[in-house]
Amino acid sequence: MPTLTTRDGVEIYYKDWGSGRPVVFLHGWPLNADAWEDQMKLVADHGFRGIAHDRRGHGRSAQPWGGYDFDTFADDLNDLITALDLRDITLVAHSMGGGELARYIGRHGTTRINKAVLLSAIPPLMIKTEGNPQGVPAEVFETIRTGILKERSQFWKDFAPAFFGANRPDNQVTQGNMDAYWLMAMHQSIKAGVDCVTAFAETDFTEDLKKFDVPTLIVHGDDDQIVPIDTTSRKAARLIPNAVLKVYEGASHGISVVPGEKEKFNQDLLDFLQNRVG
Repeated sequence: MPTLTTRDGVEIYYKDWGSGRPVVFLHGWPLNADAWEDQMKLVADHGFRGIAHDRRGHGRSAQPWGGYDFDTFADDLNDLITALDLRDITLVAHSMGGGELARYIGRHGTTRINKAVLLSAIPPLMIKTEGNPQGVPAEVFETIRTGILKERSQFWKDFAPAFFGANRPDNQVTQGNMDAYWLMAMHQSIKAGVDCVTAFAETDFTEDLKKFDVPTLIVHGDDDQIVPIDTTSRKAARLIPNAVLKVYEGASHGISVVPGEKEKFNQDLLDFLQNRVG
């Protein structure tokens, strides 16, 4: 398996498919690079180089005790980009990965970046505060942490229907979608799982978003039960200069894999890569 060692000695697993201009995919929580397989094949089939890594504490990467914060995640991404000497990159990020993308640009700039895609992403800020009254109440995140610590396997099974919208009438979610989610979640360390909840709930990416100076596509479902669109992508679209916001009516948080939603996103992604959007 291809791996790299970060500046602090953590082994990170990654996939590297195809050739051409690189498209680097950043997965959500509690997933890993496998969540992007459909899109990895899509871009590789169309003349791009698809790359995706397992975040530290997730999947096949090492599971250190610390480092589950967005400065560290962004620096891990920078280590990957530098090790592979990637340039003219399109960064594509789902959910928590959107924070990793934003913080990467905030810390490392866009010298190597050509475009960005935020899918169902968490920026600018998830948690409800006095300055962010539309945010998610802190009690929700505490319930998630408690659920993971109490019995994480059952927690992931119980969490999956809302993630994919399987609790909505006439949904197209498959059992395979939810089984794959559970399997990836169980390959995340419990320490990473709990610490990442705090990180993605409380990290403010407002200043990072203001530093975006590349074409940016934002995609979000208006029935996202995990990352509410009104407190995240609608605000991000106002903060990022010239961002294009596409709202998928009735779509879930798991857009990239749910039948019907996946195909629509794949076409929008390909159009954006081929300069037909934005």
